Amino acid sequence: MKTSRSRERTWRGAALAVLLTAGALTAAAPPAQGESARTETPVASTHPADGVVESVVRVKVPLPQSFGARPGACDRLSYLRYRAADGPPASADADRILVAQPGILEGAGAFDSVARNTVAQAAARGRHIEFWALDRRSNCLEDPTGIASGDQHTAVDYYYRGRAVGGRTFAGFVGNDRLGWMAKLGIQQTVRDQYDLLAAELPDQGVRKNKVLCGGHSLGGVITGYFAAADFDGNPATTADAGQNQCAGYFALDTTVSTSLADLSGSIPDDTNLPDIGLGYGVVQAGLDSGVLPRSLSAPVLLNPETMTLLAITGLGAVQDPDGEADLPSYLPSNVNIEATNRFLFSKDTATFLTGSPAVKDFRLTNDAVLGALMDDNSVPLAFLQSSVGFFDGGPIVDKNFPAANGSSQQSQVFGVEYKAIPAQPHGPLYTWRDYDRVGDADDPGYRSADGTPFTDAGKEVTDIHELARSMGEQPLDFTEQYFPTKLVTDIELASSPQVKQLVVHPQGLTANPTLTVLAGDGLLAGRIPADLHPVIAPGYQHLDVLTAAPVQNDGRPEVVSTTLAAFAETPR
Repeated sequence: MKTSRSRERTWRGAALAVLLTAGALTAAAPPAQGESARTETPVASTHPADGVVESVVRVKVPLPQSFGARPGACDRLSYLRYRAADGPPASADADRILVAQPGILEGAGAFDSVARNTVAQAAARGRHIEFWALDRRSNCLEDPTGIASGDQHTAVDYYYRGRAVGGRTFAGFVGNDRLGWMAKLGIQQTVRDQYDLLAAELPDQGVRKNKVLCGGHSLGGVITGYFAAADFDGNPATTADAGQNQCAGYFALDTTVSTSLADLSGSIPDDTNLPDIGLGYGVVQAGLDSGVLPRSLSAPVLLNPETMTLLAITGLGAVQDPDGEADLPSYLPSNVNIEATNRFLFSKDTATFLTGSPAVKDFRLTNDAVLGALMDDNSVPLAFLQSSVGFFDGGPIVDKNFPAANGSSQQSQVFGVEYKAIPAQPHGPLYTWRDYDRVGDADDPGYRSADGTPFTDAGKEVTDIHELARSMGEQPLDFTEQYFPTKLVTDIELASSPQVKQLVVHPQGLTANPTLTVLAGDGLLAGRIPADLHPVIAPGYQHLDVLTAAPVQNDGRPEVVSTTLAAFAETPR
């Protein structure tokens, strides 16, 4: 049985690098005259037919003028809408609507599998529900043109070599000096955005209260907590506008519905080292306003807009030609970010990391194997990015002892405690990928660590790598998040400051509605599950698996997260 390993390490780093300003939950301005207030576009997918249709919806909800200059696209809110093909076309006529907030560095596309599976499960039970996967407003800065081309080489050429696609050329990744408007994009505006979107799409508050289930994954559970406790008309005595009265219930996916990061990290206290009398908040806000602090959470390598884009490009290759030999590592240009990221993610030991030899481009890998190397819990040494998608195949495998040695005390929630593995022979055989449902088959080599420990088994593999590839390479709204607002996480870190405290107007809202908590058996809360939540446990799941797991599991049973969500949606309120 696996132990806890999914701590999102970036939150603590964010706490050292940020702050925010608060204020009333200001209503958005109306759209300009003559401008389309709403668009909905069908999404084509190579996903197997499951009776679910998907569309991308964009609603005009301008930010207050106090945010300053910003791209026009950033005055729209977007979400992915999933519904049964034979269900009612109007959302208000659905039996239930699940509205999901993404986690840190996560986009709406990450919900693709769980959304489809949940809608399909409900339809099988005779219920027509919808699943809305929300995209944060700051994702308006992303340019999906290269990915949308559907071709991996075209995408690389678009983002790196100035190649035009559809008459458009890439303007470059957005620097901190162009993100001034994001200095104010914190928890206050995030929950306001959800309220304004719900009010625009479902104008009848009674429909919202009776049919909408509010929830999220990871940090999305905390955002849901603030939404549940918020007041949106500035008058606490009138409660039709209160967050709790926009929802019939709450759901939490490997998280809790709360207003604290403590449940997620297990080590971040409610109070930070900054004073809670407003000074700490003010210092951080001043840093964000001036640009001294980064307005978007990123790092020089590993976690930044460029590497998030590379994940989508990798997924695109696995969609195009999963079993074909990958040339992406060689086709990419060489720069410090790509080189350092490749070394960190694909070095078997410290010596390999320092010398850069052998490099990932020295190995023969299929496109599936490249994606698996970047996302699987037996490969990628970042726990919050891990899913359980199978294992390497096709050649000898050795222990991957960087940045933490297998079986040592160096392993932690940051890197994940599963043993890591890596192909052993550069310039050797073509390494393939054994999908989740083939682990443990008669032809499985059953790879083991040098100390005899099996790297994995069928009970630990739950996500189909091809579904993961589709979610990463096909969605019009990204799986990952290139421009995560620093202020969002620093606001929550500074929850005890007066500016953030004042946003929790109706604390009883946190428990005002029924709550479903579904936890990954090996995820963020593994080993310290709050008993009073009566959670449903998904055995063997990692933090991302609660979103990406396949509809049918290795034991032949339906996927537990979507099955539980569908049953929760069916329960009368």
